[in-house]
Amino acid sequence: MPDTRQRQPVHPLVVRITHWINAFAMVCMVMSGWAIYNASPFFPFRFPAWATVGGWLGGSIAWHFAAMWLLCANGLLYLAYGIGRGHFRRKLLPVHPRDVVHDAVLALRFKLPHDTGRYNAVQRALYLWVLSLGVLLVASGLSIWKPVQFSWLTALFGGFDFARRVHFVAMAGVFGFVVVHLVLVLLVPRTLLPMLTGRARPSAHEGTQP
Repeated sequence: MPDTRQRQPVHPLVVRITHWINAFAMVCMVMSGWAIYNASPFFPFRFPAWATVGGWLGGSIAWHFAAMWLLCANGLLYLAYGIGRGHFRRKLLPVHPRDVVHDAVLALRFKLPHDTGRYNAVQRALYLWVLSLGVLLVASGLSIWKPVQFSWLTALFGGFDFARRVHFVAMAGVFGFVVVHLVLVLLVPRTLLPMLTGRARPSAHEGTQP
């Protein structure tokens, strides 16, 4: 029997464009950041060369700064749209701890339904968390990049060396978010196409979205 449900708009154009630019810029930032870390590691491990970009320290720094400006400009556009058009309020709020725990339990049992274009409590919490990590990355990155000009910020992080560790841990948190995000896409592959086209058919149990 043919599917007669009409495709509905679920992801605005601005959200889709900024999403894919973020994906590209974040990959460049992480891989170049790993190369920079390898030049002066503060943990007893290094990242493999195939997981880095730049070829040498100077090249990796150039990649890192180029991706940084792209990510910051794109992030500001996303924040302006999300706040100005109420996207954050509609999609990410409210977040109640009880709802997060409830949906997390359902997810672990593979019984969490996915409503096209709507975020469950776990997704909302994760998106707010990664946005907070983004702010921490920018602040710690500035304290590392310009420790003299932003001496007050570097001091707030406990000094240059500790700011590097904060930056690394925040990056690891974002990387973890990306891994979870990709796993969820693999588990629910029908969520990928709408991020390209902006439209999707509602699930059978959803009915019509407002």
